[in-house]
Parts: sequence; structure tokens; C-alpha cells
Amino acid sequence: MSLLDTLNITYPIIQAPMAGATTPELAATVSNFGGLGSLGSGMTAPNVLTSQISTIKSLTDRPFMVNLMVLSEQESTTFDTEIPAWLSQYYQDNNIEIALPERPAQSFAEQLQVLYDNPVPVASFTFGIISAEQVQRLQSLGTRVIGTANHPLEAKAWADIGADAVCVQGVEAGGHRGGWLPQSASDPLVLLTLIAQTRACTDIPLIAAGGIMTGQDIKAVQAAGAELAQMGTAFLTTDQCGINDTYKQALLDASHSRRSSETRLTRLFSGKLARGLLNDYLRDFAQFESADELPPYPQLNAMSKSMRAHASKNMDAEHQSLWAGQGVTLVKQESTFELLERLVKTL
Repeated sequence: MSLLDTLNITYPIIQAPMAGATTPELAATVSNFGGLGSLGSGMTAPNVLTSQISTIKSLTDRPFMVNLMVLSEQESTTFDTEIPAWLSQYYQDNNIEIALPERPAQSFAEQLQVLYDNPVPVASFTFGIISAEQVQRLQSLGTRVIGTANHPLEAKAWADIGADAVCVQGVEAGGHRGGWLPQSASDPLVLLTLIAQTRACTDIPLIAAGGIMTGQDIKAVQAAGAELAQMGTAFLTTDQCGINDTYKQALLDASHSRRSSETRLTRLFSGKLARGLLNDYLRDFAQFESADELPPYPQLNAMSKSMRAHASKNMDAEHQSLWAGQGVTLVKQESTFELLERLVKTL
């Protein structure tokens, strides 16, 4: 059975589950069109997640996906390091009050319980791997399970615990890297190489992610061995995406050569490698990128939140995390429906 049949979708298009950017309306529109709409819920409180799932179910009777970030209870509750001196100085220099939350991240266990209590058609996971027992429990509720991998060994690990598919995320992808093994950070692979190497070690169905912007790109990754394409950056500038106008304009400016379209992998915003547009924050603090004392994710993510919120409020693109993939020059200002129609015309 093909992955299209397994997921019960018409087109080989998954709208990437981008935390902080995806909305129930975006996910439902993609699903109603025949793709797989997704909700990036890794930073969403359990009660809000429950409400958002209900909203999507009210907007579509088609399959959709919810994505969670796999974090241990210690990772999500612990602040065991200080705010870096350079970041603290930035707050002081710019008169920004530091407002640290009680905990750096939501409870993964509580979020996962929401998916047990309110089953969804598809659940995907990033930043780590769940247990075989958790995979089986979700599947027993009618939920298809998709893992995320930046390295063939991660894909094989998901296959070994019975996942229905794996999203292989090439180094071209925008936003956070989804892998967890040291190899995925030390030797990042471009998408086509990652697909080929993963195909050589497992026959689990593959979803390709990273720099996919057009129908031709979708056909290329299918020819390489993936069944479906997961696209994020292309959806960021559509009408139903939830990013702020300053972020959206920065992406459009990059596509029209009004600002640099250079992207960079960085840990400076969150403590975990992620790709975004180069801006003043990344330039000004580049010297601290490889600092041993750089707090890990999700601690640094929580520490930089006040800066990012202040920048968003003040329409300052230079101190926001402008997550985007290497295909950013191809973004367009259009409706979600228009993007989808444009993609399927060339499939």
C-alpha cells in the first residue's frame, strides 16, 4: 500500500508542522484540498492543543497531522544554567525586561496524553524518538505515526519501533533540525543524499523535507525514493500562516532581492540547530555560536523569548528568529489555496 493510501490523501504534499507558524485554518485548508495539513504543537499548552484539534475537526473531515517535540521531563522543567552574559547585556542595553517562564518547555507527556484522549489521524514527532509501546498505543487508536530523521540511523530507529513512515529532513530545511543522534549534527546530509542512504538501510516509507518549493521539486524527491514531500517555507508567506507581518515581509524581501536571502544554521536563538535568514542578531553574536557554555534547548529558547517578543512588537526583523529553508527565494505572497493549485498543476 502506498503512503498516499495509508494516510488517505490525494496529493503527495504535507504542509510542514511549523511550531508558532501553523494554524488550524492552514492545516484544514491543506487537508480539504487533498494534501496533509499539519499543526506544529511542540510549544502548545495541552489545553490549547485540545481546543485546536477540535477546531481542525470542525473545519475538515479529512486527515490531518499533529506534531510534537520529544523532550524528557527534566529537559522541559529544568533551568540549570544562567542566561549568557552577552544576551543579558543585550536586554540591559535595550531596556527589555527578562520574563523567564516557570519551565522552559511544555510537558511532552501531557501533550502526548492529549493525543491519547483526542485521537488524531496522524501524529509526527521531532527532536527525539518515542517508545515502541507509545507507537503501538497511538496506532491502536487509529493514529498513523511518523518520525523525523536527519540521519539514516535515526530513520532506521523509527522503522525498528514500528512507525508508519519517516520524514527525512535534509540540511536545506528551514527551522529546527529534527534529529537527536550526534551524527545528525556532526555530518549533516543534503536531502537527496539522505534519501539515498536511508533507502539503503530501511524500506520504511519516506517523506522528504528540505528546500522543496515547486511541483518539480516534489517529483525529484519522489524519483529519488521518497513517496511524499513535506513543505514548510513555501507556506510561510501564504494568507493562513500565523507568522507576524514583519517576519513574512522579511521572507518576501529575500525573494525579491530587497534583503539578503542567505540562510544559516544556528544555535543562538534556541540552543538547538535551526536554519533561518541571516540577520543582525546572528551577525552581532556569531562569536558565541560555538561557545561551550551556550545553554541547550529548550533553555536558551526560553531565555531569548523576551527578545523575540520585543522585536515582534516593534516590527524589528533583525532580532526575530526568521526560520526559512534554502528555497526562500521562491516564496510568493499568495493564498494557501493558490499555492496548492500551483503545486499540483505540475505533478
